Amino acid sequence: MPHNDVPEFLQDAMKFGINLGLERMNELDRLLGDPQKDLKVVHVAGTNGKGSVVTFLSTCLAESGLKVGVYTSPFLERFSERMRIIDGNEGLSRLLDDEAYGEIPDDDLKRLSLQVEQACNAMVQNGFEHPTEFELVTAVCYLWFKENDVDIVVLETGLGGRLDSTNVFEKPVVTVITSIGLDHQDRLGDTIDKIAKEKAGIFKTGVPAYASNPDDMLLPDELKGIVRDALDESAKALGLTVNYVGGNGDNAKFTDDGRMVFEALGERFVTGLLGRHQVLNATLAIKVLSDVFELPVEVIKSGIAKARWKGRAELLSLTPPVILDGGHNVQCAQSLADTLKSMCNGRFKDLRFRVVMGVMADKNVEGMIQTLHDAGLNPVEVYTVRVDNPRSMDPEGLSNIIYFVYNNSIKPLAFENALEGATEACGKTAEDGIPLLVTGSLYLIGEVRGKLCTITDNWL
Repeated sequence: MPHNDVPEFLQDAMKFGINLGLERMNELDRLLGDPQKDLKVVHVAGTNGKGSVVTFLSTCLAESGLKVGVYTSPFLERFSERMRIIDGNEGLSRLLDDEAYGEIPDDDLKRLSLQVEQACNAMVQNGFEHPTEFELVTAVCYLWFKENDVDIVVLETGLGGRLDSTNVFEKPVVTVITSIGLDHQDRLGDTIDKIAKEKAGIFKTGVPAYASNPDDMLLPDELKGIVRDALDESAKALGLTVNYVGGNGDNAKFTDDGRMVFEALGERFVTGLLGRHQVLNATLAIKVLSDVFELPVEVIKSGIAKARWKGRAELLSLTPPVILDGGHNVQCAQSLADTLKSMCNGRFKDLRFRVVMGVMADKNVEGMIQTLHDAGLNPVEVYTVRVDNPRSMDPEGLSNIIYFVYNNSIKPLAFENALEGATEACGKTAEDGIPLLVTGSLYLIGEVRGKLCTITDNWL
């Protein structure tokens, strides 16, 4: 069974924060017997779309019959979501029935955490810095996937790429770069050029390199060429040519029941991951699956149709509508607005929503809200909430920004408790049918999703 409790050793390591670099990870892996050397890996980096591409890839690979290890971050509702094993087609069917299927069991997490803790203590005694929480969890992931003898691992970077603790594989099966944007500039660089080169740090000599076509990324035109040049320069230094994959979603059609139909590489696909930006993500995955793994198109079509990625334009309820989206930067805000206008065959094109919003204070909050405003988001009512995270913006401060951006026409209601605010908003939507949008941060979605699922399930 999956768990909700995190071993104390891993919780304590949160105090070490984010500390990019590979020295600690390489030493930790060495003390653990280098379990990563026995894994075949698909390595995915990027600013936006990593999780979606990982989902498309892992679902299709499982549909083909492979035993697939999946490593993503952050988690939404359960820590154990960060790593799961989908055991072939049968495992994929079980995952569709139970979204917690395949997550690392509590006993395995505790046992492997103890093993990692012992290695950690040894390296600290030898004069190394204490590993970060992400490095320790990543080590647990490698051990768990190795002992379960998975056929392939689809691995998402935590932050950046070049110095990320997942970047310890000498020869992945393939490296994949999704859409790139200006995020985490304090750690990855203050220009799009620097950020793109950090992401391209996962490229390896002799390993196929795939990337979303910068022309189709949600970037100002003047930045698209810079991203392409940065990726090409990084690849050329390793003797590689980047395989760029486009997909702008112009052909996407949205069904009444919350699905999206699109064309890619001359074929028709259907998915439950909504938004024209998902066409770019899906097409990138489809190309990798076709070129590198040589999967039959019918297997890929079936896998794409079965892909699930909660908290991203997720339609919890259609009557009345409740939509969750964890977009947390300007690009995500633009994608969200575009998706809302199109989803369910244009049902929400007037963007008239009751909104629950909670954000991290270190994000470009005003930019996100200005983007939603400029895209036509028409809030009937806004609830600002404090997310259960030390980085959360004060709800009153968030209310002031919204009040300013919307030219004093909206006076948000501030809640110190996110669950309380979301529950009240959901209750009002049940009464008047006004669509509810919960957005601003994945941490917010993780905090309230379980409760909202319970409420909306009772509407059926």
